[in-house]
Amino acid sequence: MSEKNTKRGSGLSRRQFLSRSSAALAVAAAAEVPFVHAAGADDIEIKIGLVGCGGRGTGAALDALGAATNVIYPAAGYHTENVAEGARVEKKNIKVVALADLFEDRLGNCRAQLAKLGITIPTETCFTGFDAYEKLLAVEEVNYVILATPPHFRPVQLRAAVEAGKHVFMEKPGAVDVPGVRLVIEAGELARRKGLGIAAGTQRRHLRSYRETIGRIRDGAIGEIVYAKCYWNGGQIWVVERRPEWSDMEWQLRNWNYFTWLSGDHYVEQHVHNLDVMNWVMGTHPIRAVSGLGGRQVRVGEIHGHIFDHFAVEFEYPGGVSMFSQARQINGCRNMVGETVVGTAGTSNCESTIEPKSGERWRFRTREGSPYRQEHEDLIASIRAGEPINEARTVAESTMTGIIGREAVYSGQAVDWDTAMKSTTRLGPEKYEFGPYPIPEVAMPGRYRFT
Repeated sequence: MSEKNTKRGSGLSRRQFLSRSSAALAVAAAAEVPFVHAAGADDIEIKIGLVGCGGRGTGAALDALGAATNVIYPAAGYHTENVAEGARVEKKNIKVVALADLFEDRLGNCRAQLAKLGITIPTETCFTGFDAYEKLLAVEEVNYVILATPPHFRPVQLRAAVEAGKHVFMEKPGAVDVPGVRLVIEAGELARRKGLGIAAGTQRRHLRSYRETIGRIRDGAIGEIVYAKCYWNGGQIWVVERRPEWSDMEWQLRNWNYFTWLSGDHYVEQHVHNLDVMNWVMGTHPIRAVSGLGGRQVRVGEIHGHIFDHFAVEFEYPGGVSMFSQARQINGCRNMVGETVVGTAGTSNCESTIEPKSGERWRFRTREGSPYRQEHEDLIASIRAGEPINEARTVAESTMTGIIGREAVYSGQAVDWDTAMKSTTRLGPEKYEFGPYPIPEVAMPGRYRFT
């Protein structure tokens, strides 16, 4: 956020801080206010261009199609690999018209999955290569772009899409480094001036359970916040073994989760969901990452690149509120994914319950549909209502929260938000081409420096 951080000992309570923060109110409005569907707005046809045709991108395209009414296939989420033969979807002015991916095999697989739904993408609007996204953005009929490439590429592609006049659904996180974060914020401001919508893959903001629970927290249901904690402790995720014919660059791009320059490390790429909820509850971003511990203890082979497999970070928010965070990707351990906030008058899991110290327990009980579909429904509804949502800043700040946490762990040092936002260190190669690209050394706390 653009407002100055309130330092410890300022005399402002958290509630006072929120009431004085116009930026916080803007975040609340963007995340919590339902959209009114304008009469006749379905006449606005949504024509999708998908950039990044792997499993995540294909699933996102199917979820966007599911924002039409009367779909007859299950919600896709991120886990759709095979669409049933003969499946169909009744499209209501929503269609996919263009595909782009670095690799021909991934584009071909996505195209085949869509074909099973009776959706044919012409060859002339299918593009491959490092410049494939630019060719897709030049397709005039595309007005809704899904960005699902590895996070390293997201800031530049977001900016290009906005400059091309397209509405954007972008996967999370927003970036892997600070220059990327700044570019996402800039693209968001440009989109606002141009009347374009941007939604991010931080889908908890599109669930009524989270919206209603966090709304109650912010209205004082648990009093003043004392501290908070969040977790994404789970097992190991997919990994791509190297083939002899692949160069360093190709293998890293296909195995992108395991390289900080491509994913941001799992603390940024995956844990961003929980960090986003913490920022949402607090109504702002942290002042600093106070301290962090982590390392690479179990996933130590070359196939796992150079990222860590566990993190623990303490953050300080305005008013001296501490937030404790853990993220782990190790099999055979206790899994925990969620958030908790503790106040002077009670506690909440941020998702569905309020536990006051006195009075009745509140619980959200309404069943909800797929959050992966809902985020597209909200963006499309806002576009059709002429009031496009813009989540660029919230996802940029959640991403930045992850980055300062990662850097505190990598370096073993405290990392201040304001200082970190001045960083000019860009991760990744200067030029994109297949060939040699050595794996960076594993960061060693005490020796590694964040600049």
